[in-house]
This record gives sequence, structure tokens and C-alpha cells, in this order.
Amino acid sequence: MHGYGYPPEQPPKRRPSSGVLTALRVLFVALTVLSCGLLGWAAMLRLAVVTRKGRDWALLALVFALNTGLFAFMIVMPEDPEQTSDAEAFIGVSWIFGVMVGVVAYYLYAEIQHYGPQGPYGAAHPPVAQPHGPYGGYVPQQAAPPHPAPHVPNTPAPTPGYGYPPAVPPPAHTPPPAAPQRLDQVRAELDELSDYLRKEGEDR
Repeated sequence: MHGYGYPPEQPPKRRPSSGVLTALRVLFVALTVLSCGLLGWAAMLRLAVVTRKGRDWALLALVFALNTGLFAFMIVMPEDPEQTSDAEAFIGVSWIFGVMVGVVAYYLYAEIQHYGPQGPYGAAHPPVAQPHGPYGGYVPQQAAPPHPAPHVPNTPAPTPGYGYPPAVPPPAHTPPPAAPQRLDQVRAELDELSDYLRKEGEDR
């Protein structure tokens, strides 16, 4: 039991092999031609059973009625060919030829169309089952974005020893050297000492 939504997918029909189809076509065409169209209803019956179309069933009834009328016309005609008028002969030959050619042409066209690319057996791709929800409802598939995001390649960091110099860590912050300040202090003390000695010399 299925809930709301699409019905379950039907299994695809199996197409007969090409050899079987060719043999059947040759058989029904030969049967129609050799019987002068009187057995053309057999080809139309097979076509109607295969296609299951109302048009083919209607054409089967039409061919059967034409064959019945042709059979009755041939019985009514005189047995002696010399007693047959030209009009009767023309009508009989045209009737036979029209039924025979019409049945053969339509039978081959309709059956090849039925088993061709546009028919139920000639689908290029099998039907894809649509996803269903938990209650049988149709679940719409999310549409793909119109433009995919650009792919940025992940470039690995260079490895030392393979043509790249080794990474040097940044220098740590070190306090400036105290040597210049010390020199200035010593120089100042020397200047004071020299001034003191000079004053001592002047006092003496």
C-alpha cells in the first residue's frame, strides 16, 4: 500500500531480439503477399495486440471488412475469365493490390516505430526512480548551485632541505647594551678628577 505521491516505478518492458522481430515481419509480410491480401488481417491482428492502440484495432476491423468484401466479390465473379468484363477485372485487381500494399506498408511502419527509439522499448535511458518521503510523498531534490565555488589549492609549506632555506625565527627583543652609558659616566668622572687636580695645583 502506497501513500500520497507518485506510484512506484514499473519495471521496464523487455524488447524482443532483432532476429525474432525480423523473422516475424518476414512471416506476416509473406503471408499477406502470398494470399493476395486475404490474410492481411493476421498482420494487423499482431500489430493491434503488440501496440494496444485503438487506431490499430479499428484498422484491423477495416481490413477484415475489406477482405470479407473481396472474398464475396470473387465468388460473385464468373468462373470463366472470358466472361469477366474489364471493369470487374480492374476492380478486383485494384482491390487486391490496395489491401495488400496498404497492410504491408502500415504494418512495417507501425511495428518499426513501436520498437524504434521513440517507442516504449527504445528508451535511450532507463527511468530514474524518484526519491520518496517517509509517507510516500515526493521529496524534491535540492538544486545544485549554478556556479560552484572556486577551488583553492592547498599549497604545503616549504620543507627545509629541498631547495628552500631553513626558516629563521625572528630575533628576540634584547635590551640595548649599557657600554655607551658606562663610557660617558667614566668620561664625566675623569673630567671632574682633572678639574679637581687643576684646582689643587692652582691653590698651591
